[in-house]
Amino acid sequence: MAVKTEDRPIETVREEVIDKLVMNYSQGEISLEAFERRLDNAMETNDHKVLIELVADLKLEVDKEYIEKKKEELNSVYDPSDPKDLETFVDVFSGSTRSGKWRVAKETRIFGLFSGTDIDLSEAQLTHPTVYIKVYSLFSGVDIYVPENVNIVSKAFCIFAGIDNNVQSTVDKNAPTIVIEGFAIFSGIDIKIKRTLKEKFVQFADEMKNLFT
Repeated sequence: MAVKTEDRPIETVREEVIDKLVMNYSQGEISLEAFERRLDNAMETNDHKVLIELVADLKLEVDKEYIEKKKEELNSVYDPSDPKDLETFVDVFSGSTRSGKWRVAKETRIFGLFSGTDIDLSEAQLTHPTVYIKVYSLFSGVDIYVPENVNIVSKAFCIFAGIDNNVQSTVDKNAPTIVIEGFAIFSGIDIKIKRTLKEKFVQFADEMKNLFT
């Protein structure tokens, strides 16, 4: 006997609904406007019935090709396989960027002197449920880009400096946590989102549409 929809985890139902929306949009069953409108509703509601109604009129189901493509493009934020313990960035009168699909160590140390460092976690995989980014910055700037579905804890100590956190923490005990600590002197640390979860889904949907057409 199948479990009632209203008794299933809301995030599981939401993911299935979004997958079906992407699948039907990519095959031309619904327009871009309809896809984005329904995607907004799917991401905002916590009502099982509303979620199911969003795809009740869509006939195409997710197939194996879709699942493989999704796994390739929308990798999970947290992957405990092959964990890393430490990674270090040292910039002196210079600058460095870490971005793309990379595996984040349990602890990332950033040393900056008259420099600039960009750490982009938006497409990265965390190898531990809690990761630490330790910043030691003097006359420098550090930009840290994070995904939406993580918890953010900011504990950096500033002297004639500033830390700007523009990210609303998920506050979900099951979500990975990123702890940002260390110190900044005559420096700036910015924590922000580079690309929202909705933007990721829309881009993925467009890639799927191009693939199928």
